[in-house]
Parts: sequence; C-alpha cells; structure tokens
Amino acid sequence: MKQITVTTTFSVYDSLGELEEDNRKIMNEAIAARKKAYAPYSKFNVGTAILLDNGKVIKGANQENAAYPSGLCAERVAIFYAGANYPEAKILKLFISASPTERELEEPIPPCGSCRQSIAEYEIKQDNDIEIFFMGAKGKVYKSNSLKNLLPLLFDKNHL
Repeated sequence: MKQITVTTTFSVYDSLGELEEDNRKIMNEAIAARKKAYAPYSKFNVGTAILLDNGKVIKGANQENAAYPSGLCAERVAIFYAGANYPEAKILKLFISASPTERELEEPIPPCGSCRQSIAEYEIKQDNDIEIFFMGAKGKVYKSNSLKNLLPLLFDKNHL
C-alpha cells in the first residue's frame, strides 16, 4: 500500500472590506442575490455572482421546491444561465454568500458537492481556472484559485 497526500491552499480575508474593490463589488452582488433566494424549507439562503470574461456579472439564488430534488443551488442557477446565454464566455470568478435566514452566519460556506462537480465541468470545458470566493453573511472570505482546491480528485469526461 502507498499513501498520497493532497494539500490545498486558500487565501483568507478577515472581512469583505479586505477584498479588492472590483471583487468586493461582485461579492456584494452575491449578497444581494442571497437575499432573493427562495428557501422556504431549509431557510438557508445562498446567493452567487459570476464574472464572465465579457464583463457580464450573472447572479443566481437557490430555488427550493417541496419535491426536494427539484430545487437548484445558487451556483448552478448562475452557471447554467451563463452557459445557456453566453456559451462562448469563460467564467473568471464565482462569488458565494450563504446564511440561514434566522441568523447571520460568519463561517465561509463553500459550494456543495453537486455544485463543485458543475463548476468542475465548466473549468475543464473552458480550460481556464475559476477563482472562487465564499463567505457566510459576514466575516471572513475565503478565496480558492481553482475548483481543484475544493475537489482535488475530480471526476471528468476522461473517466467515461
């Protein structure tokens, strides 16, 4: 038997105010999107803002449904919208803000497994890393330079 070690690196900002102005502006778009989430069952709101290489910012919010598998996470709402409407554009950056409705979560919340796989699909398709910034409602902001930090042993089309 042989063991392997996988390490990842994230940048940690103590607050939204530490981000560069352009990144702070887009994270504020994600925060605004979070406030428009439809999450009557989980009461956990997530907002996303994506920066495309054409300068467009695409927003998404989680959309729940009483038939739970029918809902969609904020990240996938925005990614699929971008893919459908701007198929040639590359996703440069993805910003996420997540928090329960009853309190302001300070812990940074990364994308769920399904969203990680969807982000991976676009990162591989465009052959360009996607920077991912994520936070709670307030507090620290984590930055990953690529989805590969969040999903180091990713599954892609080469495995099919």
